[in-house]
Amino acid sequence: SWSVFVCVQSCHATKPNMLNVHLVPHTHDDVGWLKTVDQYFYGDRNDIQHAGVQYILDSVVDQLLKNPDRRFIYVETAFFYRWWKQQSSSMQQTVRQLVNEGRLEFVNGGWCMSDEATTHYSAVIDQMTMGLRFLNETFGACGRPRVAWHIDPFGHAREHASMFAQMGYDGFFFGRLDYQDRARRMMAKEQELLWRASDSLTPPVADLFTGILPNGYNPPEGFCWDQSCDDPPIRDDPDLEDYNVDDVVKRFMAIAENQALVYKTNHIIMTMGSDFQYENANLWYKNLDKLIRYVNGLQSNSSKVNVLYSTPSCYLQELHRANLTWALKTDDFFPYADSAHDFWTGYFTSRPALKRYERISNSNLQTCNQLEVLGGPVSRKGPFGGGDSQTMKKAMAVAQHHDAVSGTEKQHVANDYARKLASGWQHCQVLVSNSLAALSGSSSERIYCDNLNISVCPLTATSKKFSVSVYNPLARPVTWPVRLPVNGTAYTVSDANGKPVDCQVSFAVNELVFQVQAPPLGYSTYSVSLQEVLLYSSLKTLCVLVFQFLKVTFDPDTGLLSSLSNLETQQSIKLTQNFYWYNASDGNNSLSIQPSGAYIFRPNSSTPFIISSTAQTESIQSSVVQEVRQWFSPWVSQVVRLYADSRALELEWTVGPVPIDDSLGKEVITRLDTSIQTGEYFYTDSNGREMLQRKKDFRPTWQLKQSEPIAGNYYPINSRAFIKDDVDQLTVVTDRSQGGGSIHNGSLEIMLHRRLLYDDVRGVAEPLNETSDIFPEGLVVRGRLLLSLDRPPSAADAHRPLAQEVVLQPKLKSVFWSLEKHSRTFSGLQAALPPAVHLLTLSQWDKDSVLLRLEHQFQSWESKVNSQPVTVNLQKLFSTLDVLGMSELNLSALCL
Repeated sequence: SWSVFVCVQSCHATKPNMLNVHLVPHTHDDVGWLKTVDQYFYGDRNDIQHAGVQYILDSVVDQLLKNPDRRFIYVETAFFYRWWKQQSSSMQQTVRQLVNEGRLEFVNGGWCMSDEATTHYSAVIDQMTMGLRFLNETFGACGRPRVAWHIDPFGHAREHASMFAQMGYDGFFFGRLDYQDRARRMMAKEQELLWRASDSLTPPVADLFTGILPNGYNPPEGFCWDQSCDDPPIRDDPDLEDYNVDDVVKRFMAIAENQALVYKTNHIIMTMGSDFQYENANLWYKNLDKLIRYVNGLQSNSSKVNVLYSTPSCYLQELHRANLTWALKTDDFFPYADSAHDFWTGYFTSRPALKRYERISNSNLQTCNQLEVLGGPVSRKGPFGGGDSQTMKKAMAVAQHHDAVSGTEKQHVANDYARKLASGWQHCQVLVSNSLAALSGSSSERIYCDNLNISVCPLTATSKKFSVSVYNPLARPVTWPVRLPVNGTAYTVSDANGKPVDCQVSFAVNELVFQVQAPPLGYSTYSVSLQEVLLYSSLKTLCVLVFQFLKVTFDPDTGLLSSLSNLETQQSIKLTQNFYWYNASDGNNSLSIQPSGAYIFRPNSSTPFIISSTAQTESIQSSVVQEVRQWFSPWVSQVVRLYADSRALELEWTVGPVPIDDSLGKEVITRLDTSIQTGEYFYTDSNGREMLQRKKDFRPTWQLKQSEPIAGNYYPINSRAFIKDDVDQLTVVTDRSQGGGSIHNGSLEIMLHRRLLYDDVRGVAEPLNETSDIFPEGLVVRGRLLLSLDRPPSAADAHRPLAQEVVLQPKLKSVFWSLEKHSRTFSGLQAALPPAVHLLTLSQWDKDSVLLRLEHQFQSWESKVNSQPVTVNLQKLFSTLDVLGMSELNLSALCL
């Protein structure tokens, strides 16, 4: 059961006894890809690609005004927002009229058209909210998109469909799906379906009607009338040479009738447009007007084809009126292949540094949003100047685009996304400093250690005394390891109450290591002082790491992991781990073999090359942390790390520069081989939220003919994956989006880095070969995997909060030593939220109201303890806010 809302009288009448062809004029405007978002808007760098969004909108509005029958849809609010700000009040009023009359319809409506494989659900919700809020406040109900429109993303996530349903969309249309899946659906007339996008939410909460478009998002062959196309216009003067109306009409009707054979109703849709089209909209509309007139003119001669200008909402309304039963789908649309050897599974990992920076930026933005609320108005204008969160919100929203965090853009565009995120964080730093000054009573200068991933923080490395404030954006207390670069040999650390904290200097990398505890939605301040004594952590060769909860063993002959034990649950598994690389198929051949590239993963062998069968090791043991440092080659190393109070084993890997002196592109993986009997099943998350079962060489809704045994078994891993049997479950939590799969029984492999020498011929026209001034020999990437071993019935109780800690990690602010009195600890909550409840959003909405999102973070089946309903008292939630009233909204913060 589903319903459709359309603005009054905006849809053209259809004819019940005819084939109704809905022509949907549209443009697909990437928010960055071959050019930066700014270059695309202004039409700059047309030597790369001829595209100027401001001219598209100018031209479309002009042409819509010339004929009230014409329609147009627009998608990317990031571009429309810019264009709108530049218009006169009279033009704005004209556009409002077009929207109110349904002649200009917004679809999707997010700041961008987000990627579906490599985005985290929290960031997707934020970017959708930003775009939909602008449309709602600018145009009201008729500007509210009713259809989700993801025509270009390279595969489709179940969690995206669930989010769209909870945002109030009536339907969802997309363009890309696996070529085998499409062929089957065409034969069965199942290209339109009902997607049940959650196994935990009671239907129809996450049910969404979904339609697969017939030509991706392009017009039918021979009917592209943009200035970028070569198809002939309709020449309708019979007195002139090359009159072609009869031929055009005949070809169009044949295409329409063939398309109708693979859809279920007497209504079909045609997307009339493509990338950055309609810059000269007159070309399109003049020919579409003629097409409609001449095709419909044959109805007097018994033709049963009716053509009309339409929109996705109007088309969806007709499907709803058909009152049919639709096929049901409960899984997702990954992985996507467009032919037998072309699996789009490489981008799950492409540009791993950018993927990590986007994830860190999301955490920074949530910290910024929360402290803007908790600190009050002074956070936006305080002792450190004027701060804002909007710059960061826009940068993060743009980064969700399907050619941004996906890693499928040109290098200069990737650099621009990173620059925008860095600029956004600079604005947020001022806001955060102002807020902490207000909450703590101290206006001491705050220094942000943003380069701890490479052990750089000049303040801690040069100061004898300093304070470290740790802010926790989670709604429950956390214990978190802090590693700070120092030059001394011994330090004392005390917590907010002045109590000493166990610490250790690791001389392998000159880092001070200690564990901090931070209260929910709050901060705690630790004091650090240099001691004038010489103390050293022990350097030795260890074969065992063991603390209270975990035990890890290593093979003394190879230096590799050999087992992992959970001492609480008294379970143990064999576990080996190593690094390998797949030799990428290249394009320098006479056989036209599809090469690996930014999008596509195409190894030329199913057997990866091992980097080294042994590792040189060095061990560090202290009361805070135990480590085994492993060197596999000059370009691959790892630290296996176990903290005293941790229930997770940390693997901190460093890969790069990936060598290419042998002229071979390389796709680097780590593989965990265990004694767990998986039976070819494994599990991956969907956008960081619900878990989905996967099986090697299998698709739940169609018979797979596997042609790529490695790439065809890779899936997106956004925050975690696990393998299990009846006794043991090994969960791997990632710190960024990556690709991976279970190729062998008991095995889980994750791709960490890619360096390729050829373009994969999917449009970006550039090999994925990242270098920079800092890394001229090739990009070096560092990351973390967290491993937890549990009994399957209780495993989610551990991996759910663990994954949230990685996504919303505590933020470190170092400050100079200060003698002024100040509050050294603070919590924005009266009490921690229950373990099942996650505070997803706390953000200033307007002067007097705050946007709050709470979510139940456990699936209905995964925890005996935490999958139960939970009640939260909002009036007793916050310590600094008085809740005077509330309004319930949908997931995108629009009225229900």
